[in-house]
Amino acid sequence: MVPSRFSVLSILVVLVLTPSRMGSHPIQDQDRFLQCLSRNSESSIPFSTVLYSPINSSFTAILRSSAQNLRFTLPSLPKPEFIFTPLEESHIQAAVICSKQLGIHLRVRSGGHDYEGLSYVSETDTPFVVVDIAELHSISVDIDNNSAWVQAGATNGELYYRIAEQSTTHGYPAGTCTSLGIGGHITGGAYGSMMRKYGLAADNVIDARIIDVHGRVLDRQTMGEDLYWAIRGGGGGSFGIITAWKVKLVPVPSTVTIFTVTKSLQQGATKLLFRWQQVADKLDEDLFIRVNIQTVNVNNKGGRTITTSYDALFLGDANRLLQVMRESFPELGLARQDCIETSWINSTVYLGGYNINTSPEVLLQRRNILKHYFKAKSDFVRQPIPETALKGLWEIMLEEDNPAIVLTPYGGNMGKISQSQTPFPHRKGTLFMIQYLANWRDAKENVRKHTDWTRMVYRYMKPYVSMFPRQAYVNYRDLDLGINKETNTSFPEASVWGTKYFKDNFYRLVRVKTKVDPDNFFRHEQSIPTLPHHMRKRN
Repeated sequence: MVPSRFSVLSILVVLVLTPSRMGSHPIQDQDRFLQCLSRNSESSIPFSTVLYSPINSSFTAILRSSAQNLRFTLPSLPKPEFIFTPLEESHIQAAVICSKQLGIHLRVRSGGHDYEGLSYVSETDTPFVVVDIAELHSISVDIDNNSAWVQAGATNGELYYRIAEQSTTHGYPAGTCTSLGIGGHITGGAYGSMMRKYGLAADNVIDARIIDVHGRVLDRQTMGEDLYWAIRGGGGGSFGIITAWKVKLVPVPSTVTIFTVTKSLQQGATKLLFRWQQVADKLDEDLFIRVNIQTVNVNNKGGRTITTSYDALFLGDANRLLQVMRESFPELGLARQDCIETSWINSTVYLGGYNINTSPEVLLQRRNILKHYFKAKSDFVRQPIPETALKGLWEIMLEEDNPAIVLTPYGGNMGKISQSQTPFPHRKGTLFMIQYLANWRDAKENVRKHTDWTRMVYRYMKPYVSMFPRQAYVNYRDLDLGINKETNTSFPEASVWGTKYFKDNFYRLVRVKTKVDPDNFFRHEQSIPTLPHHMRKRN
């Protein structure tokens, strides 16, 4: 991949101009933005072909194209003045410069998976525009050097497919959701089914390209190690716009094994899950067993029960897997007929929610098969949850129409990496992570009913999860934890939710933010704040 550049002189000229506020006349604002883009980019394309306002017939389709939480596509929510879909890196540079010059707030979307829709909705800053970088999705794989450059608009699935095109023994330890935009995904840490073997996707980054508040393109060398540290787990939308990551590929065997074993309450699910909690973080690091907990109907009279599905990836063949399971987790009763031997690329399709017979080409469709309305929250667990508490949890789940709880095991390499190596702090001592989800399909449903359920289950679980602080995963964004107030971001208020996501790493993130974006240009409802002026060092 050969990233494009454009004149540094044009940047310097524009930055000395006095900003003027947009918003009173949208059509005029759009024209001014287009003129500014043309002045500040060497691109030969007419920018009017990649900028969409609400009067464009395709505006709504583009806005919804990668909006993964349909809750934030409802007509009542704020919409951008326009959506800009850059085709090359220099277009993004120009967009940053023009947003500053014209005084318009900017949001950036790569895959649209922000749980609170912050990459395409702004309720604190209006007017705003969305820079949708989905068109920047080139991938250059270098098997000889065990690396790949991947542009920020590419999805996990596209990266997996391009790696597998060149090698059956290389992979990358990012998320199981194959429609995730790699740009935003890695900024939050990014875990997947090989995390116990290789750590997070962010632990396997070796370089990056970012456009800073001045419109400059920086790589690892020119951005410096503090900013490079911050972008690998410090959350998206705070420090600049990631345009590409250089990632380290990891070895995978030519044959891996996957399985799903489901147990209901009537089949002893509660005791089995208690046992899983005791062993999940201690299993062979080649083995990842996630638990998906759901409600299911048991008859046509409205009867329901709870099922626990154990979804697994093992980096090896079925014979060795069965030996590991007999020694470490025989209670699951895994049998040879439960095991499917396959390639690593096929395992990403399966764990991504597709049928095992689905061709890997589906990964190139950039499609989320699970798109719906939802509200989510997260927790980290350091001690097994008692069986009595699990039984209470089942009762709460049965009160919601379509709930889901996902337990993700830690241990292995995750416990060997320092909690300060990247901003992602949830390392040694963590048994597993919990994600709570309320899902619904109809826009007319009572949203409050579903969001209240997530808050109820979150309150119930308080005694059984991490404390001081009660930790949360930044890629499972949760505005219930607190929000910034427009441009006047409060450092003390932000530290409440910031320490939940980052623990003590939050304070280093604030120092980096203050250094690289002192005026808080890159911001959203939970972006990293700057230090108050009285706390900044005087030169």
